[in-house]
Amino acid sequence: MTKIRTRYAPSPTGRMHVGNLRSALYEFLIAKHDGGDFMLRIEDTDQERYVEGAIDIIYRTMEKTGLIHDEGPDKDGGYGPYVQSERMRTGIYMKYAKELVEKGEAYYCFCDKERLASLKTEVVDGKEIMIYDKHCLHLSKEEVAANLAAGKPFVIRQNIPNEGTTTFHDELYGAITVENAELDDMILIKSDGYPTYNFANVVDDHTMNITHVVRGNEYLSSSPKYVRLYDAFGWQVPVYIHLPLITDENHKKLSKRSGHSSFEDLLEQGFITEAIVNYIALLGWSPEDNREIFTLDELIQEFDYKRISKSPAVFDIVKLRWMNGEYLKAMDADVFYEMAVPYIKEVITKDMDLKKIAGMVKTRIEVLPDIAEHIDFFEKLPEYDVAMYTHKKMKTDTASSLEVLKEVLPILESQEDYTNDALYQTLAAYVEQKGCKNGYVMWPIRTAVSGKQMTPAGATEIMEVLGKEESINRIRKGIELLQNA
Repeated sequence: MTKIRTRYAPSPTGRMHVGNLRSALYEFLIAKHDGGDFMLRIEDTDQERYVEGAIDIIYRTMEKTGLIHDEGPDKDGGYGPYVQSERMRTGIYMKYAKELVEKGEAYYCFCDKERLASLKTEVVDGKEIMIYDKHCLHLSKEEVAANLAAGKPFVIRQNIPNEGTTTFHDELYGAITVENAELDDMILIKSDGYPTYNFANVVDDHTMNITHVVRGNEYLSSSPKYVRLYDAFGWQVPVYIHLPLITDENHKKLSKRSGHSSFEDLLEQGFITEAIVNYIALLGWSPEDNREIFTLDELIQEFDYKRISKSPAVFDIVKLRWMNGEYLKAMDADVFYEMAVPYIKEVITKDMDLKKIAGMVKTRIEVLPDIAEHIDFFEKLPEYDVAMYTHKKMKTDTASSLEVLKEVLPILESQEDYTNDALYQTLAAYVEQKGCKNGYVMWPIRTAVSGKQMTPAGATEIMEVLGKEESINRIRKGIELLQNA
């Protein structure tokens, strides 16, 4: 069997879109599942869309996600250069374009902008497309030579017959046949000498021995033209896998307006890399069982591209938040602390045990920015309504809460050891003496020291972090509020 070789071939046009990351991930998994090679190729032939620093983003994202390439601009595996602008300087694209011209599979086109603007257009997939009329196909060799000698600007176009059909095979969609009359004579070499994305793709994939091509199904309509190029050269067509569209919750194409369309967007929103990769793997692919949590190594073992769905995949931010929370829960405490501490310090400026605070929120948050709302009361007691002291399940109300706080105040004032265990034992003794349930005492104390309905920890854990002086001050404040209610 031929060794599987896949490639991720991004254009350096900005942040890495979720759809691009999914393509890279699937290409990586397909290669690694069968011990193949995964290549990184930079497709920078569209100079107008080039964004400074975008190549650095590509490298950074690949490294962070663990999608380590075997070959690329920084790892020559014998198929370089791996940057299309560098490949262009070798003359490879013009060489192959001229070979097609010699075979009658392509031709020089010298039409100027005015003539092209006069041609009829068709609407395809919501876009207005100009249909070229093959005018320059009929130029004689002598006319072509004269135009080239005179330095007349030109493009090279693919020559697609008006009759017949073209069939290609996709692993998910099966055999797809299109009428040749529906296919335009696409440009292969632009007037600036650069190859078009479509042409460079075919030449590079063949000359780099790529066996499997993974891309979004928006390229399905271009695939017949690709196949005709392969056939014109007499080359083996790679295995095509066209991925389903990724939509937002409203079933619209995932766009920048969604706020979570790129890998960097998600990192900035407090999602962790492992959860992002895990979730993106499930956007269109499903394992044989209902399992949802996978490490990258486990994905390599389990991934079978034949289980990719043709149906659009919905990017559900709620599901991603849940998955991220599961990763945070399972994370090593010290690793979590290092990630959480910048978020904690944004809220807490006082001298407190930040590691204990991190431990409190670890199992209660879904993304790191959630930390703030869980811990802000440590920095400052919020304004709160005394109605919070009333809790049916705990059988507390404002009167009973006032009584409890007034009775525990002198006990807590005389308490020297403010560790969680010591405080709990002291209050447990009070509960036993009073002959009530724990919640009857702990609820009003927790309310007084936090001023919140929901907290990441119990009363004594909170008091340990606050310390004696602040805990006593907050209980006194609670008594005052209850007395004035």
